[in-house]
Amino acid sequence: NSHRTMQSDKYFRCERICQTQTCLSDKYIVTFTGYFSAKARSLYISSALRSARDNDTLVWHIVPRENPASDFPSDFELVHIRLASPSSILTLEDHPYIKRVTPQRKVFRSLKYIPCKCTEPASPCNTTHGSQKWQSWQSSRPFRRTSLSLGSGFWHATGRHSSRRLLRAIPRHVAQILQADVLWQMGHTGSGVKVAVFDTGLSEKHPHFKNVKERTNWTNEKTLDDGLGHGTFVAGVIASMRECQGFAPDSELHIFRVFTNNQVSYTSWFLDAFNYAILKKIDVLNLSIGGPDFMDHPFVDKVWELTANKVIMVSAIGNDGPLYGTLNNPADQMDVIGVGGIDFEDNIARFSSRGMTTWELPGGYGRVKPDIVTYGSGVRGSGMKEGCRSLSGTSVASPVVAGAVTLLASTVLNRELVNPASMKQALIASARRLPGVNMFEQGHGKLDLIRAYQILNSYRPQASLSPSYIDLTECPYMWPYCSQPIYYGGMPTIVNVTILNGMGVTGRIVDKPIWQPYLPQNGDHIDVAVSYSPVLWPWAGYLAVSISVAKKAASWEGIAQGHVMVTVASPAENDSEVGGELTSTVKLPIKVKIVPTPPRSKRVLWDQYHNLRYPPGYFPRDNLRMKNDPLDWNGDHIHTNFRDMYQHLRSMGYFVEVLGAPITCFDASQYGTLLMVDSEEEYFPEEITKLRRDIDNGLSLIIFSDWYNTSVMRKVKFYDENTRQWWMPDTGGANVPALNDLISVWGMAFSDGLYEGEFTLADHDMYYASGCSIARFPEEGIVIAKNLKDQGLEVLKQETAVVEGVPVLGLYQTPSDGGGRIALYGDSNCIDDSHRQKDCFWLLDALLQYTSYSMTPPSLSHSHSRVAPPTGAERPMPQRLEGNHLYRYSKVLEAHLGDPKPRPLPACPHLSWAKPQPVNETAPSNLWKHQKLLSVDLDKVALPNVRPYRPQVRPLSPGESSAWDIPGGIMPGRYNQEVGQTIPVFAFLGAMVVLSFFVVQLTKARSKPKRRKPRIKRPTYLQQQQQQQTTTMKNPTV
Repeated sequence: NSHRTMQSDKYFRCERICQTQTCLSDKYIVTFTGYFSAKARSLYISSALRSARDNDTLVWHIVPRENPASDFPSDFELVHIRLASPSSILTLEDHPYIKRVTPQRKVFRSLKYIPCKCTEPASPCNTTHGSQKWQSWQSSRPFRRTSLSLGSGFWHATGRHSSRRLLRAIPRHVAQILQADVLWQMGHTGSGVKVAVFDTGLSEKHPHFKNVKERTNWTNEKTLDDGLGHGTFVAGVIASMRECQGFAPDSELHIFRVFTNNQVSYTSWFLDAFNYAILKKIDVLNLSIGGPDFMDHPFVDKVWELTANKVIMVSAIGNDGPLYGTLNNPADQMDVIGVGGIDFEDNIARFSSRGMTTWELPGGYGRVKPDIVTYGSGVRGSGMKEGCRSLSGTSVASPVVAGAVTLLASTVLNRELVNPASMKQALIASARRLPGVNMFEQGHGKLDLIRAYQILNSYRPQASLSPSYIDLTECPYMWPYCSQPIYYGGMPTIVNVTILNGMGVTGRIVDKPIWQPYLPQNGDHIDVAVSYSPVLWPWAGYLAVSISVAKKAASWEGIAQGHVMVTVASPAENDSEVGGELTSTVKLPIKVKIVPTPPRSKRVLWDQYHNLRYPPGYFPRDNLRMKNDPLDWNGDHIHTNFRDMYQHLRSMGYFVEVLGAPITCFDASQYGTLLMVDSEEEYFPEEITKLRRDIDNGLSLIIFSDWYNTSVMRKVKFYDENTRQWWMPDTGGANVPALNDLISVWGMAFSDGLYEGEFTLADHDMYYASGCSIARFPEEGIVIAKNLKDQGLEVLKQETAVVEGVPVLGLYQTPSDGGGRIALYGDSNCIDDSHRQKDCFWLLDALLQYTSYSMTPPSLSHSHSRVAPPTGAERPMPQRLEGNHLYRYSKVLEAHLGDPKPRPLPACPHLSWAKPQPVNETAPSNLWKHQKLLSVDLDKVALPNVRPYRPQVRPLSPGESSAWDIPGGIMPGRYNQEVGQTIPVFAFLGAMVVLSFFVVQLTKARSKPKRRKPRIKRPTYLQQQQQQQTTTMKNPTV
């Protein structure tokens, strides 16, 4: 559990975020194909359930929803079905007007203050000492949607993290730092823009807000006020008119209270509130929540519907950084503006989640996210009742962008031009790129409000691309693409580009994208294949570009360039001609570095196809100590939670490629080692056969496994609202039974043991985190064993025992002539960034030296820990968990009369290479240019003449403070902009006056003739004394 400690005498107060998945009564969200009245919805449901097989015993009723949306047609209903059978659910879904049936979701998020005694200040209050109590997981990981402020249940005050340097960096509020005052002086203050805040509510008489148009409550509590302070803070960043100034003080605030004071929310509350936002024609919506479940269909579908209705949604990308592959939904959607956080020194905030998106794995590649970054650390906003406070988190960065978007929208005279795509285009085209930061950390860069204003006010509807170019030579921004050159015979490099369509909510790609290589820049040395969205909706689509090296460049080294031309068409909304279309053509420049094909020994193939992760199934973490983060949801990709391992292998000279298809789909003669890490998927029989043949012919195999114990899997179950039942893992940390099937032909197997502990191997400190042991290994192999703690016993019986001689590492040379080598290790946590405590990259190096070059490390072959290979009698091999549902999520298994069977082997991916249309012209030398939106030249888009303007400030109420709590007692309102802008002018003029004075005086001194100094008449007694001395000198005594 997230926690922070504060010392108070001899006690510490621990703040913990606890999210509990609680068993609910049988409530289901029935989604319809359209909007219907309450009477019609009731008729459709009763008609569907009347034909159910168990209709006689079926007890159901529609749950009343008392909220502002209940008087209007809706596209869903909440139904309570007592002891619903699968057949009754299927019957509902068979109705022609019912789209989907999903369980109602309930999520608790609460901030608990737990007084606990700690003997040492450095020891966290929840540190485990001795035996840890294991129980069913009620996880604190945001399975659904959580607030994305830091630390506490909703936010994290940054006082104890702020340095003197940081405090000096924020003398003003974020709106002034981003130069919102420039737009205020032009008279733009958000007037006429409706902005919705979906959060914890807002008190009625808060002194910071003057234009709260409507407050609505969607919870089961009878209050509209904010009992937590989070919603007030977010609303203040957007629209506060005084003290901690917001961006758009004159905007229409619509407050949607969707969380209770106990921080509880239901999916149905969000759906109703979203429908009401569409009804009220909301322009901008801020959502400072998120979760990893991008397969939450009702929620995702409703977000699409919102943006399709021209609602600009701004959402936080998450606080799970610095780990990669941690984007939260809905910020990871193409139609949503996903916001990351930076500090006031323009450093990416450590907490800010990183890309890439993981929707597209294993066959594709993730999209660039976040879209943009802005200040999210130490930002000031409104306090719950009055005053200001400083908070951190992407939950804070999101309303900064939402406020900026609201202000920008108010500057556009033709509001029809403002839509989710055009606003995102303006933001990313104007963003300032941060140096030394890659695109999966910063997106397109830092929010630049003034440049965005310039672009938006010269905007014409068009399509654009994100990213706007592909440069595999540009580091570090284009990491990971720039980290490895391409070569003939390698897996195609996939770049997933987002198409933004500012011309309309729907669109299409005309004909096919055109590949045009530049002949002078060797563009004919690469092949390009393009796949794309058949329909661009809402406002966006994808363009997947696969790049490979032509055969004629197998031994060539150099740079190759070209571009892809894409034409997008959208229906013209205001065209008098029926069927009229708007079209826009965009160019995607491509630049790659090609090297000769590396030797087989240097090429490593990463098996991505057999990695599974949440969602949709319950795939547990590999380290069972991480009870606050039980889900394996980061993609298990070399560019997400195995990023450090990938970087290490590249630094060692290895070329790492990704296999996103079955083992039957690669040429093993091209690769030295196949690397399998944390595999949860089953294997096709054809894959097992081919791998055995490949290893006999020289391919080597390294497997990093993890735990698999059916008793432990039953112990770490948790309740999931999707299935209305307690979930048990469908695999362990890895699918050990499947791995054993894969390696059984060589007399190898992993056990069902579960071990943990620290040890030393080859003078390196190691930590074994919830790993398994080797149960069987060939006699000719090398096996290393260590003394470890039996973690399985601890989980099941809360007892501690040390097991001596646990086999953890095995090396084996296959007996066939020219055969490959196999290396097994029982734990992957030491190369996984998620919860790695001590890395074992040195061990991976040693294993690759063994598999690629047949060089057995002496530190292993002559180790004192070497033991005789186990025969399989010491520890049983694991069996698959009876009744598991892996087939529901597997690409390999399918249900077959209750006994899952392998599916037919799918065909290998086949790319249709685009026919090149070469151009004999020189390619641009610098691809890094801001996206050109229809030849907008920012140099020609000057800011209008400003006129003094000050947003109206509500008079102080009796007893209210008249100054901020910052040095100088600066008055509320628009930060005294006249004073703030005049002081530098006076200071400059004063300095010039002083400098002129000194110059004049110096000139005068040099131009005047030198005057002889007047002789000063000496006093009489001095003259007499001097005469006596002279006489004495003339008559010396002999």
